[in-house]
Amino acid sequence: MFKHFKAFIFRGFLALLPLALSFFALRFLYLTVDQRVARLVEKWIGLRIPGLGLLLALVFLYLLGLAASNWLGRWLFALVEKASRHIPMIKSIYKLGMQLGRAFALPEKQGLNRVVLVEHFAPGVWSIGFVMGTVRDATAGETLLKLYIPTAPNPTAGFVTLVREAKVRDLDWTVTEAMNAVLSGGIIGPDEIR
Repeated sequence: MFKHFKAFIFRGFLALLPLALSFFALRFLYLTVDQRVARLVEKWIGLRIPGLGLLLALVFLYLLGLAASNWLGRWLFALVEKASRHIPMIKSIYKLGMQLGRAFALPEKQGLNRVVLVEHFAPGVWSIGFVMGTVRDATAGETLLKLYIPTAPNPTAGFVTLVREAKVRDLDWTVTEAMNAVLSGGIIGPDEIR
């Protein structure tokens, strides 16, 4: 009886987790952006408008996207990038941000589009991996897969490995199915692999 309750309490917790994370993300945005903007607007015009901060943040991001898409915006961003190269700590952070931005902006990069199994810890022990791209090994004269192998239950921690194509096994799982399996520690996910 106790095992039954324990199992379903844990499943209930896993079902609640995405809702809780979404709630806290929205709460963070509401408290940090919307409330501050609402206070400023109330101070200036004497009227409180709920949601105005989030709306202004979206408008700001839209305008920034427009600016980055024309020649003047690209020139300004190139100027900022050039200036950031001379500031040690900012240089590393800015470069990482640029690489992440490019990865999400270019769908042909294949980031998180292909799910594979790879023998990771020992022969016969398989891990879920995501193909993030390829890299050319000039010495061996072959192309290697850049794999990200996430750890459960925190997929932001994991391993980046370079693996020969022949050493991986394609999964017919979607990225969502594979991520659910990682996040839940294997409790949620497809019942078979092909």
